[in-house]
Amino acid sequence: MMQQAVQAHAPAEGPAPLGAAISLKDLHLGYDRTDVIAGLSLDVQAGEFIALLGASGCGKTTLLRALAGFVPVRQGQILLDGTDLSHTPPEARGMAMMFQSYALWPHMTVAQNIGYGLKLRGQSRAQIAARVADIAGLVGLGDLTGRRIAALSGGQKQRVALARALAVDPPVLLLDEPLSNLDAGTRGTMRHEIRALQQRLGLTTILVTHDRQEAMSMADRVVILNRGRIAQIGTPEEVYHRPADSYVARFMGATNTLPVDLGGGEELILSLPDGARARLPRAALHVPQTVAPGPAELIFRSDAVELGEVNGAGQGGAGPNSAGLTLRGRVAQHSYLGSVYRHEIRIGALRLMADAARKMPIGADVDACIPATALSLFPARSQTAVTGSKAAAPVAHPL
Repeated sequence: MMQQAVQAHAPAEGPAPLGAAISLKDLHLGYDRTDVIAGLSLDVQAGEFIALLGASGCGKTTLLRALAGFVPVRQGQILLDGTDLSHTPPEARGMAMMFQSYALWPHMTVAQNIGYGLKLRGQSRAQIAARVADIAGLVGLGDLTGRRIAALSGGQKQRVALARALAVDPPVLLLDEPLSNLDAGTRGTMRHEIRALQQRLGLTTILVTHDRQEAMSMADRVVILNRGRIAQIGTPEEVYHRPADSYVARFMGATNTLPVDLGGGEELILSLPDGARARLPRAALHVPQTVAPGPAELIFRSDAVELGEVNGAGQGGAGPNSAGLTLRGRVAQHSYLGSVYRHEIRIGALRLMADAARKMPIGADVDACIPATALSLFPARSQTAVTGSKAAAPVAHPL
């Protein structure tokens, strides 16, 4: 597990941030006698967009609710621009939270929902009306302010919830899976709209999601949580291409696992499951952890595999090529994903997933070529504590 105290990277370039810096110090959160978050430290710059990503039960929602003031802090600190808010009530924190269910007042109009927080703060009708008009226009609701909530689509309700959160000029915007109730097309549009607004306003924003595509498309940095601790934090490109451990690799979609027996030295000697041996330069592989000689695993993505049909009957086998591994197997299944065909390739007692623009016929013998640069090497799971949910389990495994 990586070091828990993490320094922030600079957010995307844009206007001077209006948001506030957040610093979490040795934070412990939980329910009853169980810690859900244990010893977590994290620094977020003013104006930065952070996504909290992880499997169900990893602690991401608990952490977000603690920032809002809805979950008490057992130990540690929540600092906002250096001020400790660990025991400050939610209404005094100045943060705005957007919920998965939107939490809108159905008997009120769009304008009344947007202006509700301003009314609680004692602003005049004229001030509220002016602010509501500005914010409604900002989120594309300028013509709908008089409409009742029940008459709105899901995307419009989402915009109302966002407008209500923004109306009070919060230094921090907290988003609790706000797009999960939308259809795929609307969800994609709203990702870009929320990100554009966040950059335009310079708000510090923290998003909780279980959708890795959503996290990567919106955030400056992604924080991957595993059992209440930070497994990895980095830019979307870093966590996607350079996973810190096998849990992160699998959670980010690298679901193919090839068990190997590892020899030492700068040139890795791999004993493959069918008895074949391959040599790969250690420097070409992604090896973020110390891997001792012996059982290990190579993890790689389905889109990294290059498939080529074999002329004549293939008997199975594996070996090196000039830039990686070539595994010979047989197509067992395929499915169309829209831009590619995903194939299940059986290689002896193993199976792996491989994407290709062309559909390979079921029963065809194929060579699956994986570049060395697409391979991540980790200790075998039998040598380490198995963490994460079953959803992060590998696809390639003995049949």
